Amino acid sequence: MSYINDLAKVGRGDVAGAGGKAVGLGGLIQAGLPVPPGFVLTTAAYADFVTDNNLAAAIQDLATLPPHAQPRDYEEASERISSLFQGGTMPAGIAAELAEAYGRLGIGDAAVAVRSSATAEDLESASFAGQQDTYLNVRGAEALMKAVIDCWASLWTARAMAYRAREGVAPDQVRLAVVIQQMVEADAAGVMFTANPTNGRRDQAVISAAWGLGESVVGGTVSTDDVVVDAGTGAVVSRQTADKDVMTVYAENGTQEQPVAAARRREPVLDDHTAAQLARYGRQIADHFGTPQDIEWARAGGRFHILQSRPITALPEPAADTPDTWPLPYPNGLYFRASIVEQLPDPLSPLFADMIDGSVARSLKSLMAEALGKTVIREGDVGLPTINGYAYYYYRNSGMWRMMRKLPKALGALVRGKAHMGVAGWRGFSHPRYVNAIKDWSTRPTAELTGEELLAGVQALLDAGTVYYTAVQSIIPLAATSEISFQAFYDKLVRRDGDPPAQTFLLGYDSEPIRAEKSLYDLAGWARSDPELTSALLDEPTAALAESHHTGTPPAGVNDGLWQEWRFAFREHLALYGHAVYNLDFASPVPADDPSALLETVKFYLGGQGTDPHERQRLLTERRESLSEQMAARLGPRRRAAFLRLLRWAQDTAPIREDALADVGLAWPLLRQMLLELGQRLVGSGVIAAPDDVFWLRHQELRSAVEFGLAEPGARAAVVIAGAERPVRAAAVEERRMLWRGQAKAAAPQMLPESRWMDKAFGSMMPAGPRQKPGGVIKGVGASAGKVTALARVLTGPQDFGTMRPGDVLVARITTPAWTSLFAMASAVVTDVGGPLSHSSIVAREYGIPAVLGTGVATQRLATGQRILVDGDAGTVTPDDASTDREAAGDTPGSSLANGLPGRNGAAKPDVDVT
Repeated sequence: MSYINDLAKVGRGDVAGAGGKAVGLGGLIQAGLPVPPGFVLTTAAYADFVTDNNLAAAIQDLATLPPHAQPRDYEEASERISSLFQGGTMPAGIAAELAEAYGRLGIGDAAVAVRSSATAEDLESASFAGQQDTYLNVRGAEALMKAVIDCWASLWTARAMAYRAREGVAPDQVRLAVVIQQMVEADAAGVMFTANPTNGRRDQAVISAAWGLGESVVGGTVSTDDVVVDAGTGAVVSRQTADKDVMTVYAENGTQEQPVAAARRREPVLDDHTAAQLARYGRQIADHFGTPQDIEWARAGGRFHILQSRPITALPEPAADTPDTWPLPYPNGLYFRASIVEQLPDPLSPLFADMIDGSVARSLKSLMAEALGKTVIREGDVGLPTINGYAYYYYRNSGMWRMMRKLPKALGALVRGKAHMGVAGWRGFSHPRYVNAIKDWSTRPTAELTGEELLAGVQALLDAGTVYYTAVQSIIPLAATSEISFQAFYDKLVRRDGDPPAQTFLLGYDSEPIRAEKSLYDLAGWARSDPELTSALLDEPTAALAESHHTGTPPAGVNDGLWQEWRFAFREHLALYGHAVYNLDFASPVPADDPSALLETVKFYLGGQGTDPHERQRLLTERRESLSEQMAARLGPRRRAAFLRLLRWAQDTAPIREDALADVGLAWPLLRQMLLELGQRLVGSGVIAAPDDVFWLRHQELRSAVEFGLAEPGARAAVVIAGAERPVRAAAVEERRMLWRGQAKAAAPQMLPESRWMDKAFGSMMPAGPRQKPGGVIKGVGASAGKVTALARVLTGPQDFGTMRPGDVLVARITTPAWTSLFAMASAVVTDVGGPLSHSSIVAREYGIPAVLGTGVATQRLATGQRILVDGDAGTVTPDDASTDREAAGDTPGSSLANGLPGRNGAAKPDVDVT
């Protein structure tokens, strides 16, 4: 039996025998890359060493640690396994083949590098980088055999065992091959990533370089020059040259550190030309393996050598640079992120940005003309442009002053319900008109519509939604005024020490989000009646459940008839509530498209967590009515009459706001269906690569494709016409997505231009506080009382909902009615945007959990897993900078005591830090 394989002969199918590193090096050699010659001692040698020395049972016993083993447990196991290897004897057959192969590498005692090549190493799913040991400048057959045994033993280092345990790799699933290569007398070395690990960009190579050997670069023990190179052109994008005071060099046996000569300390290791040359090698390697690579390289005598290449794992999607300036598209105007913009927390998709701007302008102009006269708003006075992708309400200065002069008249029109404003206008006109527009288009089979008809339908539904939202904006100030008026009267003329806050009198009412929550709770109760269905819903991954719901194929072990019953019931819920938007941008799916977040809530309730929302509402109602009677009974006739009148006004108006807001996205499921139908047709025509790429087209591009006939059923023209191998707009879509990801990392100013007078004049009206806040405490608006200490869970949107854990503090830019299902799990809520009368505050009070809103910076300053104190009374969030993630710290979820209201989710034991 041969234990040796030449590196040049190792193929992709040899992982079991040669390990991941050897397979990678073999591929590089076969691709013509400059790799130092060498061979691999296969895993069979490791297995025979273990067998001949009777080590297998002892290794298995020591390496099988309990799930919650501590670092010290791994250290102790590693030390004992290492001593077993050190006491072993190299089998004669292995020793002979190893010595013979070593002799072929060079004359005499050639210096070699001895590197691990584990079967679970340098793989695409998990690189396992740096878990085993490397031995450099090994000379002589005897030293080589010792280094090989040490390398075998390093398969069981504490860090390697702990890493494999986290990745779910059992001790009996790994073997170790050993790569032996000629040493490179490197004058410089380092690491190269063929994609930028910071921003995920695949068109940038990132190189770290230092003088001497590269092992210290990999280990992070020396300072490095860092160079970013454009992979396509070879141009240096950026460069940081370090003060390199030490370098790693050969010793008589092994390596040592020595000072860098003063003249070379600040000299770049690679100039632009050599950096570009190395980046070309990187691109060649990435192309060969078909995935971005993490490469170790060395330079000797002016030539580069590739020492190792492994796939980069956990590479983020490519993102452009985060913007730091906010140029104004139109001069002589003011820009605000308020009103409809509050439901647009992220940068807009290009298609939505193009279409919503004109739609909002038309809607506002029409409303103002009907309420105040046609000359108040003129062409160009208002709009919804984007700055760095973020939507802003724009008011031209002259138009702003005309509107301000008409403000008293506007308020009067609002109170009288003119232009179909207010609750009566919403109920009798705006909402029915919106519903009818949707019904009109929903009767037409989407697949049978022409491209022109689909685009017209999208515009009509978007306009209907925008007009509806404009009408909703007239309800919000009425609801706010009623609540503020009641609170002011109650606090000044009714409330005594020990009395509850004014908001208590507005709790317990039905609204669309609360009805949706009760529907999910009832669904869970219905499923609980059947053990088979309960088991499937709890045990099946949520993504698989969503797919089974979509296709109708039941999960394994579930009766088809039972599954169809469940599916019908769940579809009824989606028909009623699946239009709630997480984000008003139609590029964002709604629950009707992806019900995963709702299924998570069903699982939550089905698992016995949370409280019965029906019972919670009943208790809130009883308390509200009892308190109302108590307060009225102790007041005189005139004060009682005023108290009851203001209370009825607030109670009649406030719940309507939630109903009105919840239906803003009523057209969105159909609108998205139409757009995705257009997208599917454009995929067939070769315009875009995937249906949802349609959201990343500009409106004019989509219109041109429609006019050119590329969005008709069965169209197949664009690829032939363009002569392109890729979809004709693929590169533009990729670039726009990359730009969006960079923009999404920015914190958009609430008002532009940023100035002291703007902040003084309008700051108090904005839904979020200023971005720059000194000190560790984050200040916002206390919108629901109580205090809780728990772990933060920062959510950017529905794609993160599955990470929410019972007892977490929900941290988000903003929450809309579609987020309500998460409140059942949350111990508190913190947002960047919002105030005491926003959706977040209303729902938080219903659930009896603290809320601090309008912080402006929470999602920027807080991290998932960070322990924070949320004080809903003071309106502050205090991070514990020493806190760690839940798994590392062994933390349990938090709980809260808030408002003295009925219990919240009941999901976990209270933290000792709850106050």
